[in-house]
Amino acid sequence: MAQLDGTQHGTTQRDLSGLELVEITTATWPVFEELFGPDGVQGGCWCSWFRLSSRDYSSCSSAERRDFMRARVETGEPFGLVARLDGEPLGWVSVAPRQCHTRLERSSVARLAEDEDPASLWTVACFYIKREARGVGLSHRLLDAAVEHAASRGARAVEGYPVDTAGGKTPPQELYYGTLDVFLAAGFELVERRGKRRVLVRKALAG
Repeated sequence: MAQLDGTQHGTTQRDLSGLELVEITTATWPVFEELFGPDGVQGGCWCSWFRLSSRDYSSCSSAERRDFMRARVETGEPFGLVARLDGEPLGWVSVAPRQCHTRLERSSVARLAEDEDPASLWTVACFYIKREARGVGLSHRLLDAAVEHAASRGARAVEGYPVDTAGGKTPPQELYYGTLDVFLAAGFELVERRGKRRVLVRKALAG
């Protein structure tokens, strides 16, 4: 995927009071394509990284990944939300049931405990924010909206696998997972550190 904004590194200041969050469905798919542009961001990912096996991802072209994701959306599978301001798409958060994400099954960072039931567990897998919209807190707005969306669809909890950026510079290509400080600010709890920088976080939802 691509990069997350950092509130300390923004290149502009924008008023987000009129921000609109758009769920990507068959009807709103063009909003997602407008944000990601003709190349699909980050080498033509089209946010398919977590929904394809490593072999299938590598064997697909950018156009095939786009078509794969559009077909999944057309089946009604949850995909994510686009933040739009004055009609312009600015940012993206992928949020869907954990079971939609094939790659998580073999992820050491996202592994579940043996006795844990993945049913009704949703995942915030990645973010993308346009360069001109970074640094104004859009990642916080996107994450809050993702949690609210998951709750409205019956999720009992939401997970994320962000990067802990404390103690050193983080390569931009790693920031699409989100950052630990953003998740903690949204009420997520640190469940376990998994690796040098990655952590598992989770937020339980009422009801």
